[in-house]
Amino acid sequence: MGGIGAEPAQDVCSRAACREPATWRIDWQNPRIHTGDRWKTWLACDEHVEYLRGFLEARSFPVRVAAFDPVTDAAAGTEP
Repeated sequence: MGGIGAEPAQDVCSRAACREPATWRIDWQNPRIHTGDRWKTWLACDEHVEYLRGFLEARSFPVRVAAFDPVTDAAAGTEP
């Protein structure tokens, strides 16, 4: 766990117990609680992108998947 003076956390996969670097971003909404422009973002490695997408789609949540680039995503203000 990080603390004061600790290195910032690397962008890692959101799958439980996975510490692989993220290569995908999965933006999603739960229509029951997210309205309008509010989207949540999960990050995924190559191994887990389809698992996480399927988890959300099985619940009929709107899902958008795109390649994750920490430099351009942060510059565009779309950091997860």
